[in-house]
Amino acid sequence: MKSVDRSFLITVAILVIAGFFIFSSASLGVLSKNTGKYQAVTFNQLMLGLVAGSVAAYITSRISYQFWRKHAFYIFVSAFLLMLLVFIPGVGRCAKGACRWIVLGGQSFQPAEFYKLGFVMYLSAWYASVKQKSSTSKFGTIPFVILSVLTASVVLMQPDTDTFMVIIAAGVAIYVTAGGKWKDLAIMGLVGVIGLTALVLQRPYLQQRILTFADPSKDPTGSSYQVQQSLIAIGSGGLTGRGFGQSIQKFNFLPEPIGDSIFAVAAEEFGFVGSVFIIFLYIMFALKGLKIAIRAPDIFGSYLVVGIITLITIQSFLNIAAMLAIIPLSGTPLLFISHGGTALFFALASVGIVLNVSRHQRKV
Repeated sequence: MKSVDRSFLITVAILVIAGFFIFSSASLGVLSKNTGKYQAVTFNQLMLGLVAGSVAAYITSRISYQFWRKHAFYIFVSAFLLMLLVFIPGVGRCAKGACRWIVLGGQSFQPAEFYKLGFVMYLSAWYASVKQKSSTSKFGTIPFVILSVLTASVVLMQPDTDTFMVIIAAGVAIYVTAGGKWKDLAIMGLVGVIGLTALVLQRPYLQQRILTFADPSKDPTGSSYQVQQSLIAIGSGGLTGRGFGQSIQKFNFLPEPIGDSIFAVAAEEFGFVGSVFIIFLYIMFALKGLKIAIRAPDIFGSYLVVGIITLITIQSFLNIAAMLAIIPLSGTPLLFISHGGTALFFALASVGIVLNVSRHQRKV
């Protein structure tokens, strides 16, 4: 068996190692408030995310990526059914108005992370099976619309608008790579904007996000608090930062210093230089991943890698952009860095699939 793409593997390894140290520092903010919660989140991050995720990455890197094509439909259906379980009392767990978790054996996980991968696998397998017909409305556009509607039915009901947008972005990337019609994409985009507008009008928390984005200085102790504190943390980092472990904002000011706000903690401790380095790592991750997609031995491998790389990259950049107040506040974690054992586990498992495709890549 050929070796994996080393440059891609090294990029991921640096991201994971850097993420571990950033998370370790950010989690001190949790330790200062709640020792029990600190132990729980660090155990979840290390054992379920880092250790189990690394094992999963190794296993998926050894399994032929064609295996996922053969079982894509069943994986997608299983993921869809798991998403429905979050609405069943006693199985699903709700917090802060959102039902996104399943509790089994005392451990909770987000089935949406599995669903993302299942969606990408099935859409890739479908377009690979219809080949050139994917440029037609019947075999290209309509199946994508059906999958998008199914996704909306289970994801937006949780509700989880950010995850829905990430999944659709990955779907669009696969659709375009497969040769989908740009005219149809434009129409879908228009319908999507109308649908999103209607969704915002129905959900006050989305309206609040947009109003906060339009005027971050409005209500600094309320709806704008997280953005304000994030910008203070990032700004106080200066050029080279306060130093590892020296963040002040993570203790009493930043909400979710190990979650949504972890980039702000990193920026405060490592400054502009460190922030640019983190962004550079994600750009390299994307470029090297897309290079593997271009050199994939078949169209399924190409579509699959494009989908996975888009999932991880888009989600991570949404998080960074939200912390910089470039886009409305997002609840998406910064993959490889933020707290979230389930997210880290599936991100690493997905990386393993990309590495397996790289074993078979063609020389260009």
